Amino acid sequence: MSNIASLRKTERAPLSAAFTREGVATAIAALLFTVIMVSFRPFQPGGAELTGQGGDIVNQLGFGSLGAMSIFSLMAFADPRVVRSLLSPSWMLMLGFFFLSVILSTDPPSAMRAASFTLIGILTMATILVLPRDAEAFSKVIIFTAVVVMGLSYLGLIVFPHEAMHTADSQEPEHAGLWRGVFTHKNIAGPIMACLSFAGLYLYRRGQRYWGAGIFFAAMIFMLHTGSKTTAGLVPFSILIVMFPSLIGMRLGTPILFALAIVATAVGTLGIVFLPPVKHLAAIYFPDMTYTGRTTLWEFAGSMLAKKPWTGYGYESFWGTPLLLNQDQPFDRPWDIRTIVHGHDGYLDIAVLMGIPALCVAVYTFLIAPLRDYMRIPLRRENIFLGDFFMMVVLFTALNAFLESFFFHRGDPVWLFFVLGVFGLRQVSLRPMAVRDPDRGA
Repeated sequence: MSNIASLRKTERAPLSAAFTREGVATAIAALLFTVIMVSFRPFQPGGAELTGQGGDIVNQLGFGSLGAMSIFSLMAFADPRVVRSLLSPSWMLMLGFFFLSVILSTDPPSAMRAASFTLIGILTMATILVLPRDAEAFSKVIIFTAVVVMGLSYLGLIVFPHEAMHTADSQEPEHAGLWRGVFTHKNIAGPIMACLSFAGLYLYRRGQRYWGAGIFFAAMIFMLHTGSKTTAGLVPFSILIVMFPSLIGMRLGTPILFALAIVATAVGTLGIVFLPPVKHLAAIYFPDMTYTGRTTLWEFAGSMLAKKPWTGYGYESFWGTPLLLNQDQPFDRPWDIRTIVHGHDGYLDIAVLMGIPALCVAVYTFLIAPLRDYMRIPLRRENIFLGDFFMMVVLFTALNAFLESFFFHRGDPVWLFFVLGVFGLRQVSLRPMAVRDPDRGA
């Protein structure tokens, strides 16, 4: 998507076209997207805290190679103007807070090693966006990645059933029988399949009916078998918020509904802990609403944040550290905070690790800026379809972040898809999407 001009049809044979500059760039983007989604250690069982990018030599070499390939590809194939356009001031400020949290961590060298995975992931997602020359090329990237990710996940259910689904003898026996595919946990598999279903809908809308329908239904079936009720509810909700206003000619309604959904979810989750009127009402009408014990974690995180509101505790320096291992565990606390590795709320975790000022920047960068970009999208067919796809991804993952924590979480596939959506909205808002058939882009 690095070219802004409409392309003329050519008479190249498909095989020879694959070895052109544009074909090689598309192939690299597809490879990068697939590898970073599947990870270098697929079918590795783990708890909800794992994302498959631990500090072993395989992942170190693998992510190092991804970073090197991304940098080379950006220099060799990408339009420098397009690359520079992704570096918005808000993202630069957000990364500044991120680096500050690394410096202020209890173990800066270890935090920097963990942060390097996050930075490579961000770089890779940016590369995937700018390498494809047009909408057709980007569609090929999506199709290849979706087919490999879902193909391996479904194949794993047959060949590696104990690794591709949760079992009774795993760390969480209550999830026995739920699918996770190539991912470490159902809470990662579910959201990724949701995002792939949005990709299938995008392909269907732009005319690739069979690929789009196949990917959509295969992703939805797998997602339902992950057992995530939240994900299953958010998928149709996200599609409806993005698609319905456009269908009735009120495209401005999508940002409004997006904002209302975010505010309502924030009040309905963190609000019952930190807003006294909401907490009082919840205690009266919904006394058992704890989001599976999450409110206990949020109350504890809030009390600890009050001690360091400006800088937080530093990247990788709160959950799962000696600071919490030495805490007393009251007998009536639903969850043992000493063994929890994140706060199950991405926004609260940003504040705890980086401080409240960083959270304010994150709210603008992750929520407000994408809405602005969506409203600026040129009213061209390909821009609208691709912008809607990215908006579905951002809306779904942003809402999911109120119950899960993945922001800046190394190579977490959910975080990477979120980055793709945010960067993608910025890109489609800045230039008309190139198409091989000029009549399709109008």
